[in-house]
Amino acid sequence: MKVMKEFYEVIEKELAASLAQEEVLNQAVEAMSETVAAGGVIHVFGCGHSQMFGEELCFRTGGLVPVNAIMIPQYNIYPKVRYSQMMERTEGFAQGVLEAMHPRSYDTMIIVSVSGRNAAGVDMALAAKAMGMKVITLTSLKYTNGVTSRHSSGKLVRDVADIVIDMGGIKGDAALHRENVKENFCSPSTIIGMSILVGLVGEVIVKLADQGIEVPIWVSGNLDRGDAVNQEYIKNYHGKVDIL
Repeated sequence: MKVMKEFYEVIEKELAASLAQEEVLNQAVEAMSETVAAGGVIHVFGCGHSQMFGEELCFRTGGLVPVNAIMIPQYNIYPKVRYSQMMERTEGFAQGVLEAMHPRSYDTMIIVSVSGRNAAGVDMALAAKAMGMKVITLTSLKYTNGVTSRHSSGKLVRDVADIVIDMGGIKGDAALHRENVKENFCSPSTIIGMSILVGLVGEVIVKLADQGIEVPIWVSGNLDRGDAVNQEYIKNYHGKVDIL
């Protein structure tokens, strides 16, 4: 289990480093809290494997109800990984995706892009900002600082976002290496990114509760009362959280 232990050590180091950016994390909590308090929605966007982040935050036991996962089939790795890769490099589509939803100026947009270079993420950030939203990006600064933009503006997602959260890692997003293995292996970005976002949601919940605001939180559907509680939330947020 030597490799697993080495990988766990990488995760522990990166998680500790993520907490060191306290000022940036506080800015994200403030923006998200203001959105929820105003009756808005936190949108989460990513392409390919980064769609997992929206899935994790949306309709999730113990998570905030007003979170919308932007799950677009054209950006999904199913049915063909190559389709997703082509689409995330294509300009002009993400803006239409946002316009087809029900966004509000007091909503928050979270864009997860490890490299931050592809057109879809930049387009979504530009479109959200044009609508007045606060834009948070979760990206790897070591990665994105080492690559060029694939957007015609020459911008990376970090150049457009209001709040940039560093998810650590390295250029290429594979942390381990061996002399007898051709490529680096074991990506830490999903574990680090998920931990950051779930932690931010927890901070938002407690912050709002401390202000006397009743926070809508999804309950497990496998509890006897879960379906009744969640159906009420679905009714209240239908037309606001687009994926519901």
